[in-house]
Amino acid sequence: MPEGTRLFARGRHPADFRPDVATEALEGLTKPRKTLPAKLFYDDEGCRLFGRITALPEYYPTRTETAMLRDLGPDVGRVVPDGAVVVEYGAGDETKAALLLAALAAPSAYVPIDIAEGALSAAADRLRALMPTLGVFPLALDFLKPFSLPIAVRGRRLLGYFSGSTIGNLEPASAVQFMRHALATLGPGSQFLIGVDMRKSPIVLIPAYNDGRGVTAAFNRNLLVRLNREAAADFDVDAFEHAAIWNDAESRIEMHLISRRDQVASVAGRRIQFNAGETIHTENSYKHTIDGFRAMAASAGWRPAKVWTDPDDLFSLHLLDTGA
Repeated sequence: MPEGTRLFARGRHPADFRPDVATEALEGLTKPRKTLPAKLFYDDEGCRLFGRITALPEYYPTRTETAMLRDLGPDVGRVVPDGAVVVEYGAGDETKAALLLAALAAPSAYVPIDIAEGALSAAADRLRALMPTLGVFPLALDFLKPFSLPIAVRGRRLLGYFSGSTIGNLEPASAVQFMRHALATLGPGSQFLIGVDMRKSPIVLIPAYNDGRGVTAAFNRNLLVRLNREAAADFDVDAFEHAAIWNDAESRIEMHLISRRDQVASVAGRRIQFNAGETIHTENSYKHTIDGFRAMAASAGWRPAKVWTDPDDLFSLHLLDTGA
């Protein structure tokens, strides 16, 4: 743990101080090219802002995937065994899961997993109200790390679900590793339904990550608000500008916070120098071709089974299985 973090962790810190957040922030901000982990977006305010993003006219992934689940739900239901348990990775909102569950034949349980405990608990409560006979077993944890499923669902046929093209936020090697870990968790005979955003024109992509209302900018800068609260930081939030950049060579949208001027910020007692124009790289969103993603899934040990796309080829849903 960095020295500044140790100092604050011994007790001389604000009531909301979190040593884990401070440590992760300092690990990224002390690199030659500064970064922050995207999972820090999702405090309560970040979850609220992301909910607003998903409703923006520029942000096509959520409405496209939701429409696909409505239209293709019966097709998915026909290839998933009766009584399956749905295990959703990154379940901050229950809307799409509810559509998926409604399309399945007598799903026996739902296990939503998310690092944002408040949003997860609220989503689980709403789903219980919507489907009162369904067993709901939320897990508040980082699904990129090893974990065990609840005892109540072990031994049943499992359908993993990873929506919203969240897998695009992972580096390709990390995405393969995640799918490999999911295979170990879900086990033989399981299936995995993954939403994957597709390569397309930057004319469509960039507005989706830099909307005219400034909601995505507020979402990005909220990272600094969170660090001020939870990492004993003193960022001047207005001194950083949001930017979304299409990196064609890497096939990804990059989100950055750009320092408007030369400045110094402190995080858990550690001073961080910023030059004017220097950026904090906060998120990647990789866009995949169908064949490219199927190859990634196969390299993780899954068998690509079916794939669906919307009429405009914006988004794809991939069903994987173990071949067992």
